[in-house]
Amino acid sequence: MAQENSSRVTEFILLGLSDTQELTILFFTLFLLAYAMVLLGNLLIIVTVRTDPKLSSPMYFLLCNLSFIDICYTSVTTPRVLVTLLSGHKAIAFEGCMAQLFFLHFVGSSEMFLLTVMAFDRYTAICRPLHYTAIMARGACWALVAACWAGAFIHSTVQTVLMLQLPFCGPNTIHSYFCDVLPIIRLACADTALTEWLMASNSGLISLGCFLVLVASYTLILAKVRARVSQGNWKALSTCASHMMAVTLLFMPCIFTYLRPAGTLPTNKYVCVIYTIFSPMMNPLIYTLRSSEVK
Repeated sequence: MAQENSSRVTEFILLGLSDTQELTILFFTLFLLAYAMVLLGNLLIIVTVRTDPKLSSPMYFLLCNLSFIDICYTSVTTPRVLVTLLSGHKAIAFEGCMAQLFFLHFVGSSEMFLLTVMAFDRYTAICRPLHYTAIMARGACWALVAACWAGAFIHSTVQTVLMLQLPFCGPNTIHSYFCDVLPIIRLACADTALTEWLMASNSGLISLGCFLVLVASYTLILAKVRARVSQGNWKALSTCASHMMAVTLLFMPCIFTYLRPAGTLPTNKYVCVIYTIFSPMMNPLIYTLRSSEVK
């Protein structure tokens, strides 16, 4: 255990997913393939949207931003995991751990906010088509994206400040493959009950609130198109269904992880793989497979 003056932890040890050599090789291969798919898929979307003048609608503008966020989001944790699996070096400096926590919540919450904006965009396009151009003008789209990043910055700053105020004097072993709120807060040498509730209210309620807004928007879309059965409406319905599958992959594990104090249930690090690796990998497929323009 690394300490400073026998009272301050200067580094943490990330235990990772497994100590078994065979599983380590398997996890390295899976993480590497998933990371490559995230980079290639999302970069392809960004290049396609930016270079094709026909893809200038608000939907593709938001999709391009989602692809950028997915690249940033998975890059916060995956490269570090790959290096750890390859080298076996599991130590991470205290400052590096706090930085990873900050950027994880910064980019992750911005994705939640952006997915909510994308649901509003689909609701406006389907339920209020005559007002769509006026409501989702380019200036409004930029303002909504900026609001997503600003809200995410505030959320992540609050999380990090609450964490930095806690004393860490040992142990320094994190039962996960990345630095996050719940596994770290258990290592604090103080009563963390109030901090746990504040963090659960912050991350958990944001996840739950955004998810409920998404469900409400897609429910309104479903109610709108149900009475008008046509090919276009069926396409809109199937598109909404695929989008709901994407947001469920992200939001349900986050709600399960963050909407509770740290001591109530153990953190399942395999559940974390869903929203840190699997969800960013699936987003390019789910959001573009039904788009004939992108294909």
